[in-house]
Amino acid sequence: MFIKQLPPHLINQIAAGEVVERPASAIKELLENSLDAGATQIDIDIEQGGVKRIRVRDNGRGINKEELSLALSRHATSKIASLDDLESVLSFGFRGEALPSIASISRLAVSSKSQDEDQAWQLQGNGQEEFDEPTPCSHATGTTIDVRDLFFNVPARRKFLKTEKTEFRHLEDVVKKVALSRFETGFTLRHNQKTVLNLRPATTLKMAERRVAEICGPAFTEQSIRVEHEGAELTLTGWIGLPTFSRSQADLQYFYVNHRIVRDRVVTHAVRQAYQDVLYHGRHPAYVLFLEIDPTKVDVNAHPTKHEVRFRESSLVHGFLYRSLHRTLAELRPQDQLPDQVGHASTTTSLADTTRNSMVYPSPSDQQNLKIPVRDQVDLYRRLHGNDSVGESPAQSLSTGNSSGTHTSQMHTPQQASTGFNSMPVQQLSNPAETGEAPPLGFALAQLHGIFILSQNEHGLIIVDMHAAHERITYEYLKRSMAADSIRSQPLLVPQAIAVSKKEADCSEANKDTFEKLGFLLDRLSPEKLTIRAVPSLLKDSDVEGLVRDVLSDLLTHGSSERIQQAMNEILSTMACHGSVRANHRLTVPEMNSLLRDMERTERSGQCNHGRPTWTQLSVDQLDKLFMRGQ
Repeated sequence: MFIKQLPPHLINQIAAGEVVERPASAIKELLENSLDAGATQIDIDIEQGGVKRIRVRDNGRGINKEELSLALSRHATSKIASLDDLESVLSFGFRGEALPSIASISRLAVSSKSQDEDQAWQLQGNGQEEFDEPTPCSHATGTTIDVRDLFFNVPARRKFLKTEKTEFRHLEDVVKKVALSRFETGFTLRHNQKTVLNLRPATTLKMAERRVAEICGPAFTEQSIRVEHEGAELTLTGWIGLPTFSRSQADLQYFYVNHRIVRDRVVTHAVRQAYQDVLYHGRHPAYVLFLEIDPTKVDVNAHPTKHEVRFRESSLVHGFLYRSLHRTLAELRPQDQLPDQVGHASTTTSLADTTRNSMVYPSPSDQQNLKIPVRDQVDLYRRLHGNDSVGESPAQSLSTGNSSGTHTSQMHTPQQASTGFNSMPVQQLSNPAETGEAPPLGFALAQLHGIFILSQNEHGLIIVDMHAAHERITYEYLKRSMAADSIRSQPLLVPQAIAVSKKEADCSEANKDTFEKLGFLLDRLSPEKLTIRAVPSLLKDSDVEGLVRDVLSDLLTHGSSERIQQAMNEILSTMACHGSVRANHRLTVPEMNSLLRDMERTERSGQCNHGRPTWTQLSVDQLDKLFMRGQ
């Protein structure tokens, strides 16, 4: 066997196998070239799912006659000239492989007019290495790439393509992803002469939200939260879906790094961790997020298709994403969700509209603490955690009150909230009795089947799952109590030795302070052996060895770990579940109002500890439609 130099045409076809897997791969490369050229409008025409034809026309800077042939040569690019350029690249393309790879497996024509020339030029190829000389043509400033008969000279690759419908679905998905990366650029997509997408340039936030709605669906924008966070030289913007708008699969997740769509384990893990406390088991969050980072701190050359990136400080990125999204979800209150859930009011004036405008809400003057027996669960927490210093517990708050049914009560104040369920600072609500306004979750009307609370607010009817709501309130109280008193550590009577790899042992030593803050005391006995001398009080009966191994794995993979906190939260969640009001527990109207006010102040009160929704809104318009009023 002899070593031989591969011919250029075969080299291009091998490169095409890495870059161009199907028509969707080709359209991605062509669109990215158009965006790098500064295009503000891109028109795409597709025939037979992209196999017969892909034509991309843009109004970018164009290519002059002298560089037209060079643009179809391997490793020819205008985007980098040195190693420094490669390490700080912000353009989508930079290898110079896309056009020659596509040209080697199709009949390709390039027509272009640069900003500096008066004449447009065209270059045609037939799947060969050599191209004819450029010829004059008629074309506005910009470039048109016309790709016909994809894989015509690579029949083996063409056999692996799916049906026209499937290939176009993949191609359309790529166009949508690219359109989300650059709101200022307009896109049109036609398939077999039929317009599928027509996205106008978006220059304002409202227009950008309209494009997100067109691509992700109006339900996403109606049930999403705007995210804007900055810190550690990182900027995160975009939209995240409410926990109740979860998906059965990860099909509505768009994450961009410096406007480049990426799939990254660090990012996925951080987002998942942020939703961990509010997402129903087995469900996936929906999001459209944009991370801006110094280009020198991310390697975009980690994969031939550039779908993956490598962060130089992955733990910093992971921590920033987790904290930003976790804080956004924690700060969400019922009053923040109401406009999205209620929707736009009908323009038809009905009797219900007149009634609503003149509605008089019941006075909240009769509010009392809930008499719910949760003392046992909170006392158990105190024994496990050794926390005797916190203020009034839910057990004290809920087990007191006048059982005769005559109650003197008042609106909760921040001072009262700091000792009961609500130990966090809260903004005092105005007194509805004085202002004539109803609070976000309104005032209780009745209890339904001993399970639901029916409440009336200015938009219509609120339905609350009282056990799920109270479970979240109790859970958040227990978490705050533990955080306020730090994590208590309990020494083991017999230290537990575990065998680990040298890499894991090194990691435990490097992160010794981290383990100690979480209540663990680890010592290294030998190059490949650790001993556990103390554990958090709440976890003394858990699988401590397995937990330590999982934490070490997280630290090595992501640079941080929330495993220990999650394990403790699971115990607190169980305690909160057992200590919350059960079905068929009869509440008075003042007790129900007290629960509603606590929901308005409590973090993540829209979901219980297991991710189930705690309340929903039925607007007057929705109720009108149910009974066909005004029709």
